[in-house]
Amino acid sequence: MDMKSQLLQQDHKLESSTIDLDYTHFIESIKKSTGIDLSQYKEGQMKRRLTTLRVKHGYHSFELFFQAIKQDKKLLYEFLDRMTINVSEFWRNPNRWEVLRDIILPELIQSSNRRLKLWSAACSTGEEPYTLAMILADKRLLANTTLVATDLDEGALEKARQGQYLERSLKDVPKDVAATHFTQEGMLFSIHDSLKKTVQFKKQNLLLDTFDDSYDLIVCRNVMIYFTEEAKNMLYHKFAKSLRPGGYLFVGSTEQIFSPAQYGLEPTETFFYRKKV
Repeated sequence: MDMKSQLLQQDHKLESSTIDLDYTHFIESIKKSTGIDLSQYKEGQMKRRLTTLRVKHGYHSFELFFQAIKQDKKLLYEFLDRMTINVSEFWRNPNRWEVLRDIILPELIQSSNRRLKLWSAACSTGEEPYTLAMILADKRLLANTTLVATDLDEGALEKARQGQYLERSLKDVPKDVAATHFTQEGMLFSIHDSLKKTVQFKKQNLLLDTFDDSYDLIVCRNVMIYFTEEAKNMLYHKFAKSLRPGGYLFVGSTEQIFSPAQYGLEPTETFFYRKKV
């Protein structure tokens, strides 16, 4: 390798090191100011996503981007939205919701002598907890159920509370269910108020906050894939601890839990795990 090539290689290494240090400092600053630990997310995916957002707004470094986030609440919400991947839809993977409706819920009712206690974790803009609420309403169980939905992103939670969605979000909702629980207003479909008031939306950091306990069902789908293996392991332990014996954890279609026994869980239906009694 000639001298020019060596110098170019050294410059590239120095540039990469500077970029990595800039991102590392950004992670530390975000954690100190918000409590969000970006190091618990897969670095390649998160760094690419946030770099795209930073460049879009014209910031040449993560340090400048962080200073802007501190000053601009709108930019902070956009950062949270990009970070938490708010992509959701009603009845996502419909056959799994049918299993929940026809097999899991009847079992939970039979094995419980109190109000059902359900939690939609990382609920994004509300499609998942509202899907739960629709199923419960149609089975006449909603009045005897506590349904909590949590997310880190305040902007997503506000959209969930508003309960207004574009038609594409409803593509998998059975037509009779959509007719019962939505009202069309121009291009938007609004969840009926009678359903909206049954879901308790709250802000929560899954990685940092403590969880309530004695849940009959925890739904956390298509979120764990963005976490590191260490973060996943911690969360599965926390979820299992929060379930009552015989309660279920319902995960996404790409989130099969390997060795669920280490968390005190056992596989039942596909993507459903029951806490051992």
